[in-house]
Amino acid sequence: MKKILLIIISFVLLGACAQTTALLGPAITAGSTGNVMQAGFSYASNMAVKKTTGKTPSEHVSLYIEDKKEEKKLKKRESKIRKEMVNYLQSHIEIMRDKLNSKNKL
Repeated sequence: MKKILLIIISFVLLGACAQTTALLGPAITAGSTGNVMQAGFSYASNMAVKKTTGKTPSEHVSLYIEDKKEEKKLKKRESKIRKEMVNYLQSHIEIMRDKLNSKNKL
């Protein structure tokens, strides 16, 4: 029981360490599949991406998702503005038609 408690506490205290989180994915892969080569390739490709771009693959994914959310918000905003402009122009056209029709009747 003490060992389990000690392990849980150490995971909580060391959870923010970059080295442990960098090795966590490949360790899980090696443990679940038993394929050490796949785990090594996963780790090496993650490090290559980080060295080249300065961001981890998960950071790239989260930034991509945030960009897509912002694009959706912008499209909604543009759509709302466009609808308001169309409504305004239609009402203005109707008013001008009424004025022109009333002048033509005189």
